[in-house]
Amino acid sequence: MRIGAHVDPAEPLAEAAARGADLIQFFLTDPQAWTDPKDREDAEAIRTAEIDVYIHAPYRINVASSNNRIRIPSRKLLFSHAAGAAKVGAKGLIVHGGHVEKADGLDAGFDNWRKTFAYAAEQGGFATPVLIENTAGGDNACARRFDNLARLWDAIGDYEVGFCLDTCHAHAGGEDLLDIVDRVKAITGRIDLIHANNSRDGFDSGRDRHDNMTSGEIDPELIVAVIRAAGAPALVETPGGAEGQGADITYLRERLA
Repeated sequence: MRIGAHVDPAEPLAEAAARGADLIQFFLTDPQAWTDPKDREDAEAIRTAEIDVYIHAPYRINVASSNNRIRIPSRKLLFSHAAGAAKVGAKGLIVHGGHVEKADGLDAGFDNWRKTFAYAAEQGGFATPVLIENTAGGDNACARRFDNLARLWDAIGDYEVGFCLDTCHAHAGGEDLLDIVDRVKAITGRIDLIHANNSRDGFDSGRDRHDNMTSGEIDPELIVAVIRAAGAPALVETPGGAEGQGADITYLRERLA
């Protein structure tokens, strides 16, 4: 079972070594900016390393939006980051499920996702597999509640799209971790990556605040059980830098052995 961490993008391979990580995730640009990624001098080193790489798309991306000034730049940014992720040999580009401005706009939001994948298919597909991640908050979110996730997958499931399950987001979003793998796979047919995070807040809080394995509101053995049931690689996006994340990786690795 491969376990890793989200790391600072400056020297991701060194960050991986400091944590004893089997895989890493990082941003290619400022996650809050509308910025296309630039070529990295270490791209070949990352691409040829014995470390699996995942790229997280900017938080700004929201292709579900009905606002053209958000949706169209979001679609372009998703394409450019998929291309940038391919240059470092990434196995997946993780992007949040997004949201719509009004509750009665969810059908349009799901269709905007469909249009995004349809357009990509016409262009030969995304340069890197896109993994949609469940989110923690928002009443009009496309991938917080699993009833909406099912509606999203009804719209996009015929395309090449993967899924990233975040345990903190699920807990904070009001989805029980006990049988979550079966429920997700019944919708998506797959789980490609686990974001193994504890939560600083209670169940259904709607708050996206990650915590270390043994410090949060989630029983850490539930997180272990989710990883084991999913059979997917996992990475932590937890606080504490190399020390805190290294301890989380060790905790998970020991219990998954």
